[in-house]
Amino acid sequence: MTESSVRPRRLWLRDLSLSAAVAGFVAVLVGFTSSVAIVFQAAQALGATPAQTSSWMWALGLGMGLSSLGLSLWTRQPILTAWSTPGAALLAATSGLSMAEAVGAFIVCALLIILAGATRWFERIMDRIPVAIASALLAGVLARFGLDAVLATRGATLLVGVMALVYLLARRFLPRYATPLVLLAGVLVAGTQGLLHLEALHWQWARPVWTTPQFSLTALVGVALPLFLVTMASQNLPGVAAQRASGYQTPVSASITATGVASLVFAPFGGYAFNLAAITAAICMGREAHEDPARRYTASAMAGVFYLGVGLAGGAVVGLLQAFPRELVAAVAGLALLGTIAGGLASALKEEGHRDAAILTFLVTLSGLTLAGIGSAFWGVVAGGLALLVQGARK
Repeated sequence: MTESSVRPRRLWLRDLSLSAAVAGFVAVLVGFTSSVAIVFQAAQALGATPAQTSSWMWALGLGMGLSSLGLSLWTRQPILTAWSTPGAALLAATSGLSMAEAVGAFIVCALLIILAGATRWFERIMDRIPVAIASALLAGVLARFGLDAVLATRGATLLVGVMALVYLLARRFLPRYATPLVLLAGVLVAGTQGLLHLEALHWQWARPVWTTPQFSLTALVGVALPLFLVTMASQNLPGVAAQRASGYQTPVSASITATGVASLVFAPFGGYAFNLAAITAAICMGREAHEDPARRYTASAMAGVFYLGVGLAGGAVVGLLQAFPRELVAAVAGLALLGTIAGGLASALKEEGHRDAAILTFLVTLSGLTLAGIGSAFWGVVAGGLALLVQGARK
């Protein structure tokens, strides 16, 4: 039983801090800017009209916002949801499918996710993964963002350099406010260099557009089943690993079921698949979000509030988030995740008997390997699991 489960219930805003609110904003900023273009490509591949594309953003924003806010306040733990990025890539590569057939596939995928959560089979699989493997998986998923932050110096040396310096000074003197200060410094430097692109903003509310689903065998085999598999293996698996590596024993089955219900409700409007977040959730789980682990749930709750705003304002808010230069987003994400990456590696390599399996998991996950349409997070766990089996047989 965690500390947050025995604390008396009170208004969550009393637990909120500036650092938690900024962590929630950074999580949304990183989540949207890193993959929103793929979502647009997915909608266009299915022949979406401009109104339907706006409806997709409405559905995705509200689905992530309501599920993140609801799960965080219910469990008092930092549970953040996201859209399925590999699922969007899968849809972007789809051809010859109508929007109605795609929506039918979204509904079938949602039902499969609900089934996986309600029957607890996914949680049973996660219970068999050792802490060392889960920690190595988390470190491997997040290390890519640390590398991207370093590589961002090639295109914006001054911007990233100033942000890194502010991060080091803040960690020394004001560790609780490291991420807010880094973000502020980045915005100020980007503004003085003319790197903020606010001229294309057009404020308007998004409107939902209903699409009546059609069910076909082609969509079931070609979209629904692959979408379910990549969402569970490439998204939910590292999402649960991130929570457990950070010391949170969240209700896995209930959370997975909730993402399935959200997918089912918003599927006719473009909410193709929701899952537990890993990378953005890690931003809300670190010390930069709040010194007290029992109050870090306010960071994911605030991320839910920001997601709701993104959904309601649609393309305008997406445009605002995209106004930040790519190097600024990469730097703030990488710096905000440094502590979590270090903690994951320390936990993964702590036990000598698990080190070979952990380092294999870390390297395969970091590689970005994709086989059979399934991402490196799944294959990292497979590699680590095989290493443990071989070591166990040898002993």
